Amino acid sequence: MMRLRAAVLAFALLGTLPALATEIPSAERRSGASFMSSDTKKMQDDDTANPGMLAVLEGETLWTAKQGDAGKACADCHGDAASSMQGAATRYPAFDSKLQHPVDLESRINLCRRDHQQAPPFPAESHELLALTAYVARQSRGLPITTGDDPALAPYIAKGHDLFVQREGQLNLACANCHDDNWDKHLAGAAITQGQPTGYPIYRLEWQAMGSLARRIRGCMTGVRAQAFDFGSDEMVALELYLMSRAHGMTLETPAVRP
Repeated sequence: MMRLRAAVLAFALLGTLPALATEIPSAERRSGASFMSSDTKKMQDDDTANPGMLAVLEGETLWTAKQGDAGKACADCHGDAASSMQGAATRYPAFDSKLQHPVDLESRINLCRRDHQQAPPFPAESHELLALTAYVARQSRGLPITTGDDPALAPYIAKGHDLFVQREGQLNLACANCHDDNWDKHLAGAAITQGQPTGYPIYRLEWQAMGSLARRIRGCMTGVRAQAFDFGSDEMVALELYLMSRAHGMTLETPAVRP
């Protein structure tokens, strides 16, 4: 309870600061891993100790499982994920020409389930959806993020940027107040990172579970006492898109481990 009160007080103090929204120079961008303890870094870097790898292994099983009325597996269309999915996660959220708007990787998986497997979509944050997303994203680990290269995404990235610098909630804070203007400081004893989304889905020690970028965003919004965006909403995907484009060129770490 004392830690919660301290966090609320610290958030409130940040809310009195001007929203400078000073973008981080490319040379100064840092993964959240650089703010972690050495023990947590070792846990992430060792696949035998990284708890997120359990989700990856489950995702591999789902990749080859025939599902839905079509009786198809992901592998029936895409083959070996190690080759067919290499680089795929580095460009999401991506523009869907059929839907005429961007979709995140979780939505792409569910669209494939609906359209090709004739199976019901996995619920947001479900064990299965996180596992399959982690497995797909794992194939791009070590590759540079390319999100935002598609010119069709420009207006959606701009919308996401507007959301990033917009103050919200009872504490009157924007994402930029913490992650652009006060990174490498501390809030209630925890390091403020740059919010670079280089490892999602992540295994978060606080959650003792895997979680998506959308879940992390919703947690921040709840922390400033704002109404959180729905999973898959236009606002959520726009903010995810901006964050990923902001990390353009940084290395994908999925499955990352965070405190």
